[in-house]
Amino acid sequence: MGQAAATHPAVSYVMPVYNEAAYIDAAIDSVLAQRYDGERELVVVLGPSTDGTTEAVTARAAADRRITVVQNTHLSIPVSLNQGIRAAANDIIIRVDAHTELPADYTALGVAALQRTGAASLGGLMVATGRGRVQSAVARAYNSRFGLGGGAYHGAASEGPAESAYLGIMRRGPLEQVGLYDEDLKRGEDWELNLRLREAGHLVWLDPALRVAYWPRDTWGKLARQFTATGIWRGELVRRLGGRNSLRYFAPPVLVLSLAASLVLLVLELTGVVSGWVAWLLSLVYLGPVLYIALLVVLLLSRSSGPRFADRLTFVGVIVVMHLSWGAGFLRGVAVGARDAVDRSRIES
Repeated sequence: MGQAAATHPAVSYVMPVYNEAAYIDAAIDSVLAQRYDGERELVVVLGPSTDGTTEAVTARAAADRRITVVQNTHLSIPVSLNQGIRAAANDIIIRVDAHTELPADYTALGVAALQRTGAASLGGLMVATGRGRVQSAVARAYNSRFGLGGGAYHGAASEGPAESAYLGIMRRGPLEQVGLYDEDLKRGEDWELNLRLREAGHLVWLDPALRVAYWPRDTWGKLARQFTATGIWRGELVRRLGGRNSLRYFAPPVLVLSLAASLVLLVLELTGVVSGWVAWLLSLVYLGPVLYIALLVVLLLSRSSGPRFADRLTFVGVIVVMHLSWGAGFLRGVAVGARDAVDRSRIES
């Protein structure tokens, strides 16, 4: 029994949940269906949902002793995660989101990789999927290097040390050593946690054999609110951590600034305020928007953006909403800080 426990140590899944009635049953089913020989528990940290999620989770917990419910009144993912980790019984913590579905071998592969590498935090690939035209376009954008900037967990081909870990299969000891998730953050908490783990000398590892299905936002409004909030908090992290942020995070705000400068210059030229050689010199700011429009045209014509023209047009629209929302949010976060900004895409339809 001791050897079996060493090979297949007990694990605790921690799932923060808020207004996920459309996805929660599938997420829970994917956890309970894991083909793993070790002991398992699922800790669901239940926020104050208003869409029937509370009733669904309560019923599932009453029917299955492997599910533990922890109540959380805060609309904060880091607070929820820390509550779940503290309530968990086991030393290996597997973060799961209610918008995700784990393949049946996820735990077995992940724990084996954790033991093989000695990593403190380990993750795999996010494989976004969707229903309907908008969510399917959002999923394609998530999986595209033009959507989220080519982060390793969106398409890396080989395993190795990583900047961060998607979701995360983690060891309790290192987590507690660095103080768990930063509860002052509302977004970007996983990246920031893995930064502290790396700075404490621990290994963060990416294994692309681990693939997790993720259901992204399914309306234009939800997408814009999510990416605005994410951009705001990335800007806050830049205020706090400066150059320790990857350069790819600066592309959307540079685009927004370039577009804004181009509009201002265009108005000044049309009204005659700026003319002559000064106008020619300043017209270099048009280069950014021109190149961006050219990129959008290429994406519109590419079959990889969708099977039909309407699908490709939706995909291009999604890319624009992602970039501009994120970039504008980032500039706000850098300028004035995140303050109490929250992702309202789970609250408002």
